[in-house]
Amino acid sequence: MKKTILSLTILSALLIGCKETKHKHESADIVESTEGTHEHQMEEMPADAHSMSNAWVNEINLNNGNKWEANLETTEGVDKMLNMVKSSEPKTVEEYHTLASILNEEKNIVVKKCTMKGPSHDNLHVFLHPLIDKIEALGKVTTTDEGSETMASIKENLEGYYNYFK
Repeated sequence: MKKTILSLTILSALLIGCKETKHKHESADIVESTEGTHEHQMEEMPADAHSMSNAWVNEINLNNGNKWEANLETTEGVDKMLNMVKSSEPKTVEEYHTLASILNEEKNIVVKKCTMKGPSHDNLHVFLHPLIDKIEALGKVTTTDEGSETMASIKENLEGYYNYFK
């Protein structure tokens, strides 16, 4: 039940914040609606080794060798999430779960306030999809070692944002 609610929450946030994407990603199929906008149909895809490995950097593109222009709210949200990860020192599984909830709230704000369009938006999705998987995985860790590894992957993902967006 929690997985269904979480999936619906993520789907709703993506629909609200990113109404006109044409990007196709492994974890999302884009379908043309009758009104000409695009909607995301999220497949249930567990966070796996692919998303934890930061392989998304092999899929993302630069803007003719330059960083993409991102909207201020997106960059501010990434800054906040990265600062949370850097300043957080979870010691228990419950603390990792709490951090995941806080990161998820901030990620939802980023998605909701997304105003980017076109190729910059498409590349933002390449960055966001594994981050969404990682935050979800952090909320499900069962050991502190697993939490530490997942948190390190989230940190690497967030730091990678600045290689592609300004």
